[in-house]
Amino acid sequence: MQQEKELIRRAQQGDQEAFAELYEEHFDPIYRYILMRVRDRAEAEDLTQQVFLSALEALPSYKWRGAPFSTWLFRIAHNRVIDYRRKMTRFKSSSEAGLISTEPDPATAAEREMELARIQRVLKELTPLQQEVIGLRFTGGLSTAEVAQVMRKSEGAIKALQHSALVTLRKKLQENDYGHEI
Repeated sequence: MQQEKELIRRAQQGDQEAFAELYEEHFDPIYRYILMRVRDRAEAEDLTQQVFLSALEALPSYKWRGAPFSTWLFRIAHNRVIDYRRKMTRFKSSSEAGLISTEPDPATAAEREMELARIQRVLKELTPLQQEVIGLRFTGGLSTAEVAQVMRKSEGAIKALQHSALVTLRKKLQENDYGHEI
């Protein structure tokens, strides 16, 4: 935390290398979170860049409050996703946002892609708040407290949303395993 606080202080003073370090450290989780929410790689890349541009512009007014810097970035990302969704009239299919496989075996890669598509279909059945919690907790890697800050809800509400989302996901995935349609 102290090292991050120092990096932020340096970046606020115009140290480009300090901001570059913050960018490198936080880019992947922010991108994955946005990709999960918008399901379009090009849009996710654009929105991620917008998040860091907004962060750079707002950095001079950033106040250290003891929470990780990522909490602030995820709040910006959350707001960007909301703005994006407001502009969209319909969502693009999740298959367009398929993740690039690093599997050397094509059969294994295909199985993984099918499993990811299956999980994405089930995720769409969750409420928007449940989707947000799952995205922040597991794609973004935030703690329950950090998710509560980003979503401006109590930790108890976040725990309840996460629990109900995971129960629903487990149930839907098991139904699919036993031959029922999702």
